[in-house]
Amino acid sequence: MNKTSSVPVVAQRQNNLKKSVLGFFATNGNATIPDLSKELNFSVPKITSLVNELIQDSLIQDYGKVDSTGGRRPNLYGLIPDSAFFIGVEVKQSHINIGLSNLQCELVRVTEEIEYKLDNTQESLDSLCEAIVQFIGGLTINKANILGIGINLSGRINYKTGHSYSFFHFDERPLSQIIESKVGIPVFLENDSRAMAYGEFCMGVVKDEKNVLYLNLGYGIAVGIMLNGQLYYGKSGYAGEFGHMPLFDNEQICHCGKKGCLETEASGWALTRMFREKLLEGSSSVLSLKNIAPEDVVMEDIIWAAKNDDVLAIELIAKIGEKLGRGIALLINLFNPELVVLGGSLATTEDYLRLPIKTAINKYSLSLVNNDTDLKMSKLGERAGIIGACLLVRNRLWALL
Repeated sequence: MNKTSSVPVVAQRQNNLKKSVLGFFATNGNATIPDLSKELNFSVPKITSLVNELIQDSLIQDYGKVDSTGGRRPNLYGLIPDSAFFIGVEVKQSHINIGLSNLQCELVRVTEEIEYKLDNTQESLDSLCEAIVQFIGGLTINKANILGIGINLSGRINYKTGHSYSFFHFDERPLSQIIESKVGIPVFLENDSRAMAYGEFCMGVVKDEKNVLYLNLGYGIAVGIMLNGQLYYGKSGYAGEFGHMPLFDNEQICHCGKKGCLETEASGWALTRMFREKLLEGSSSVLSLKNIAPEDVVMEDIIWAAKNDDVLAIELIAKIGEKLGRGIALLINLFNPELVVLGGSLATTEDYLRLPIKTAINKYSLSLVNNDTDLKMSKLGERAGIIGACLLVRNRLWALL
């Protein structure tokens, strides 16, 4: 290899080393140069050079001397939290949640429950862009310090190309490119369940487990998969379509156009349909006192009712929980995971959903397999998606260094 062609290789290696240092700080917090040298297996002179470059890049800073039992006291270095920011956007069926995180992925501002209706229309896309623009406009930080925006959408997303194949696919250009042209900041798309899973993997209930399934239980249902400590995407990036497993022999048409999918009987859509039917049949509910017409009841209303001890809501949530548990039992038999995490809007009903799921898992999965699997509720709750989006944007921007 000639001298000229070797220059890009050397530069790339240097960037990879810098990313290793940034990644260590992001995961472990502040550290001294001797600590970095030991943990990353680089020489002290090399670490010193990398740290000095990152200081010049305004990404890390010297936090001063640390206490020492003897000899020269070493300096402590770490990320400058407010040197860069990221925005995470969680697009739900009936609202949007948006958060701003710093370089350490600490949320510094969050706006939740922004009224919104997700449809595959230009009007819905324009409303999404407007919500993001308004959020940015209300910030006090310099817009130039916002390095990227992560947007989570349900359905099939190709995060590498920025295309969505479930929503807003009426333009040949990648959706990420279209939104970026409207908001003026680089945009990265991700499947909502996978982003929620990543947030939980990194900053939630997951600790040392390397093989984890995260169930996003909302209007639809899907699974984020972590194998050997890494997100699993599958060949085309569409792994995790848990809700479209054909488990039932029924005539209910799923949103995917097929019949018999798990979502037709064990999702927020199914819960809403069954609840409306029961009201029309004459069943009573605390929602009746709020003068909500049966056809206007939505999943969020049913969750509220369950949290207010509504018998009908609790009974129907238990019913879909039993069917969900049957599907999760199949996943446990297939993956033999260390941990299954229940997240998403339906998981906020806690034991009303968890207990019937646990009972069904014990009934339908192999005991030798499920004995090794813990079942836990999400720690991050409704903010898992925002946090996951910010983390993924940060990591993907580092990959471009």
